[in-house]
Amino acid sequence: MVEPKIKRRGILLVLSSPSGAGKTTISRALVAKDKKLKMSVSVTTRPRRPGEVNGKHYHFVARDEFDSMVAEGELLEHAVVFNNCYGTPRGPVMKVLDGGGDIISDVDWQGAQQLKANVPQDFVSVFILPPSIPALKRRLQSRAQDSREVVLARMAKSAEEMSHWDSYDYVIVNQDLAVSVKQVQAILDAERKRRDRQLGIADFVNALRTKA
Repeated sequence: MVEPKIKRRGILLVLSSPSGAGKTTISRALVAKDKKLKMSVSVTTRPRRPGEVNGKHYHFVARDEFDSMVAEGELLEHAVVFNNCYGTPRGPVMKVLDGGGDIISDVDWQGAQQLKANVPQDFVSVFILPPSIPALKRRLQSRAQDSREVVLARMAKSAEEMSHWDSYDYVIVNQDLAVSVKQVQAILDAERKRRDRQLGIADFVNALRTKA
């Protein structure tokens, strides 16, 4: 049976976690399995890592271009993390939301706060926790993408990042990646059915009543 198409407002699903706890991996897994979900592509001034594609993983820009985007109000959020700038482009996100689509963004807690302030009616947030500190350290080291100094800096910042868990709508401990992906998918499915998000539900119910 085909599910009735009821007009609704889109969702901005925001995932945050300490570096290495899994927010990016979970986000990409969700996009791969859920055709209704798009990935928000951030802009950044940090160097490109091996295997990253410009425009797919990030929009890599120079610092002066980034500063210009901030000045022109082209970013929904922006922050400096480990001496690199990151931001979420306003245009692509609002286009998806206005069209009733869903978009996912993996940002730190600073970015999440700004997104909530700018898009409060569409905002749903999930904080991803590691199962333990040793597990977090192993994950950071196994990526082999950062220097030892950067890994140590990320570990040192993890406690401060985790202190913001209580400002999120949902909290998940990422013990098993597949389980965590299913849990976030369940959150997304439930949020899609919220009464206040289904803009066309009143018309649908009224149509049913006239035929009863």
